[in-house]
Amino acid sequence: MLDVLTIGRVGVDIYPLQVGTPLAEVETFGKFLGGSPTNVAVAASRQGLRAGVITRTGADAFGDYVHRALRDFGVDDSQVHPVDGLPTPVTFCEIFPPDHFPLWFYRTPTAPDLQIRPEELDLDAIAAARVFWLTGTGLCQQPSRDAHAAALVARDGRPHTVLDLDYRPMFWSDPAAATAAVAEALPRVTVAVGNLDEVEIAVGTRDPERAAGLLLDRGPRLAVVKLGPDGVLARTRTETVRVPPVPVEVVNGLGAGDAFGGALCLGLLRDWPLERTLRFANAAGAIVASRLACSAAMPDHAETAALARAVESEPASSTAAVGGEDR
Repeated sequence: MLDVLTIGRVGVDIYPLQVGTPLAEVETFGKFLGGSPTNVAVAASRQGLRAGVITRTGADAFGDYVHRALRDFGVDDSQVHPVDGLPTPVTFCEIFPPDHFPLWFYRTPTAPDLQIRPEELDLDAIAAARVFWLTGTGLCQQPSRDAHAAALVARDGRPHTVLDLDYRPMFWSDPAAATAAVAEALPRVTVAVGNLDEVEIAVGTRDPERAAGLLLDRGPRLAVVKLGPDGVLARTRTETVRVPPVPVEVVNGLGAGDAFGGALCLGLLRDWPLERTLRFANAAGAIVASRLACSAAMPDHAETAALARAVESEPASSTAAVGGEDR
C-alpha cells in the first residue's frame, strides 16, 4: 500500500539555464522530470512518504528517462507504461523572476498520459492508497477522463482523495468545458486544491473565502485556496485558516505548488492541525520557488521543517465557520 498515489501528467521539463533570457536567445538548457502529479509524487517521496504515479510515456528515450528519474527519486514506477506512436511530452519555459514564467507544452494533439484507460487501472491499489491525487488536466480528454472517473468510483469517497484543480487553458476547448468536468469530479473527492484562477474556473469566483465555501458545498471536506504572494487559505466545515507567505527570493515559481502538494499530503496523513499543515506546505513551496528546477528541487522533511519553524512566528488568522454557508 502506498502513502500517496498520483495519476496524470508527466513529461520532461527543458528549462533555460540563462535566467531572464527570452527563449529564442537561450543557448543552454537543463533537463528535468516534470508534470504536476508526477512532481507531487516526487515531493511526497522527499517528505518520507511511499509514493507512486500512474501515467504513460512514449516508447522512446525520454520515456526511459522518466522511469530512471522516478526510481532515483524513490517513486514507484510500476504503473508507468509506454504508449506506441506518441512521444513523451516536453515542456519549455522562460524564467523571468519574480512572477513571469511562460510555458510551452509540446503535447498536441494528445499526450501519452491522456491515453490512460479505465480497464488498465489497478483499482485495488487506487482504493488502498492513503492519499490519491488527481488533477483537472487529467479530465481534459478521453480516455483519461473516464479513467479518472473510474478511479474516483474505486475510491468511493475515502480520505484522502485530492483534486488539484490544475487549470491549464491550452488543454481545454473552452473554460466552460473545464468547469463542467470539475463539477462532475468534486462530489467524489475529499480535498480540493487550487489557486485563484483555478477556483474561479471551478466555482465562478476569485474571492478566496467564498470560493472555499462553494467548493465545500460541492462535496470536499477541505478546500485549499493558494493566494500566491498573499499566502494560502484553507477551510473545512468548522474552521477557516489563513497563513501568510514565506518570504523568499523567487528564481522559478513553477514547481512551488507541487512541493506544496507533497507537503500537504504529509500533513493530512499525520493529522496535523490545519495551520501547521499549511505552514509546512508553504515552506516546501517557498524552497522550490527559490530554485531553478521542479522535481529535482523538492526539499526533504528536515529542510522543510527547519524553514517552517523559522517563520512560525508570523501570525495566522483562524476563525470558526458555520456549516458551509459562512461565505
